[in-house]
Amino acid sequence: SQVSFEEESQKQPVVGHWKPLMPSKGNKEELETGCQDAGGVGETQSTEQLNVSRLRSSSVEIREKGSEFLKDELHKAQKELKLKDKECERLSKVREQLEQELEELTASLFEEAHKMVREANTKRAAAEKQLREAWGKIDMLQAEVTALKTLVITSTPSSPNRELHPQLLSPSKAGFRKGHGRNKSTSSAMVSAASQNVAPEPVSRECREVDSILFAEFQAWKESPTLDKSCSFLDRIYREDVGPCLDFTKQELSELVRVAVEQNTLTIEPVASQTLPVVKVAAEECGGPKKCALSGLPRTCKHRIMLGDSGKYYYISPSCRTRITAVCNFFTYIRYIQQGLVRQDVELMYWEIMRLRREMSLAKLGFYPSEM
Repeated sequence: SQVSFEEESQKQPVVGHWKPLMPSKGNKEELETGCQDAGGVGETQSTEQLNVSRLRSSSVEIREKGSEFLKDELHKAQKELKLKDKECERLSKVREQLEQELEELTASLFEEAHKMVREANTKRAAAEKQLREAWGKIDMLQAEVTALKTLVITSTPSSPNRELHPQLLSPSKAGFRKGHGRNKSTSSAMVSAASQNVAPEPVSRECREVDSILFAEFQAWKESPTLDKSCSFLDRIYREDVGPCLDFTKQELSELVRVAVEQNTLTIEPVASQTLPVVKVAAEECGGPKKCALSGLPRTCKHRIMLGDSGKYYYISPSCRTRITAVCNFFTYIRYIQQGLVRQDVELMYWEIMRLRREMSLAKLGFYPSEM
């Protein structure tokens, strides 16, 4: 029985499979009989102690192996946990990156949408402005066509219209009438051409001489006409004529008038006309029928101006009105040249510009028709 117990303990060191420490009843009797035969109880006690010590050593070995197995399993679990923590951290970073990209994409989409809305509003405003300008040009052209029809109808062989047939005029007047015949302000003022400008006494052809410097500047400008005042031709006219002609006492309003004339957004109309609504503003700013808004002097104002579509009117004296219309006539003519509407010889264009410059010079000196 002892041998069999030792073999089983060596072959099967598994926890839970224990062999009985005490021998069975039959074995006990045999053991007692053998011990009695062998000669005593001492030998039996030594055998039992030996079995107990072996059993204790085997249990310690089992415990050590079990603890090692548990430690290995714990290490494996810790490694798997670390791997899962790293995976969770990586996934959280991916999620944060996706959320950031989504926010940036949303912000860019909103910004693009706002940009498109702004561009659409800008284009719509520009289209509306072009439409208003087109309607204004159409009205102006219709008025010109009506005036031309009237001139054509009133011209008959028996009584020809001398405005349509300049060859019927005297030599001095014919030479003066050559060139661009349109003498209206771009301000769309609903007044007749006769009341707008009264030219000074014409100068005969023999008394005129082309200035080589001015003519060369005009020819250079004529090659590529532009409204940019940086070129030498327009820069000289701005310095010598346009600037002084539009230099009034009220400097701030004078600058606004100059910009409106350059942009072709100035409107002049008689004071009696009430076709447009009048915005109530301070009397010092807009003047009045008895006070000029540009000079600030007490004058009888028969006309008023409006800058753009502001709806705000400024009353002006006859002298200021003459100075503004003289500058408007000059800009009208150079715009026609720029658009290719003037079909004349370069020298005739030059003399027409000199005539318009003379009108600005006279207007800035205070000369204006008495009927104004």
